[in-house]
Amino acid sequence: MHAVFSLLPLVAAILAVPQFLPQLARLARTGETAGVSWSWAALTSINNAAWAGYFALSGFWTALVPATSATVLAGMLAVMLARRRAGFPRRPAALALAWTALLITAASLFGRAGLGTALTAAFLLQVTPSVWTAYRADHTAGIATGTWLLIFGELLCWGVFGIYQSDPRLIVLGATGVAASLLVLARVARPRAPRTGSRTHAGAVTPSATSSCNPGPCEPPPLGETIGAAGAHRAARGIARTA
Repeated sequence: MHAVFSLLPLVAAILAVPQFLPQLARLARTGETAGVSWSWAALTSINNAAWAGYFALSGFWTALVPATSATVLAGMLAVMLARRRAGFPRRPAALALAWTALLITAASLFGRAGLGTALTAAFLLQVTPSVWTAYRADHTAGIATGTWLLIFGELLCWGVFGIYQSDPRLIVLGATGVAASLLVLARVARPRAPRTGSRTHAGAVTPSATSSCNPGPCEPPPLGETIGAAGAHRAARGIARTA
């Protein structure tokens, strides 16, 4: 049993390396960004760069592979999203820069211990925008299910390993990641109808199912219905005169 649990970090690393490839492929193929958070991509890149520094300072050289992969691929995703959406969002970009400055300050002043403490809350900060964006969007055509299945598998491994090692940081990391992944996957699996008057991904306005012709003009009835109605009206007038 010990051998099985000791393999969980390796399995987590294997799942982490290609994690963002499905999302990058979907964005490149469809150009659809609905439901995908720029803040999530940017913060994932920043946090994994910080984790790479932490692992290097700790001598965990094998952990550098998934951390470096996530840093590069998530950074590519953030750049692609910014290009699709006509530039970097100002407020999220400012918050990402502030978080980067905080991580650098923690590492400079307190070393590896300070950086590790700051990174404890990093994952919660990282995944919150992804869940928020997915549930605010009218549709989730831009979200790649494969990416979130890989995230789910990786964080489940870390959570179980944390329970085995009685490590509260890994337990919190695993529980947060599993919960966030399940929330996003549930949102993708259960699409909702667009809100009244909202724009679809094609840019068309979706009318309400109960909307009437007022106050704007109605679409005219077909020609056959118009002629039939006029004939019925004339017949009714003729009957009234004979009476």
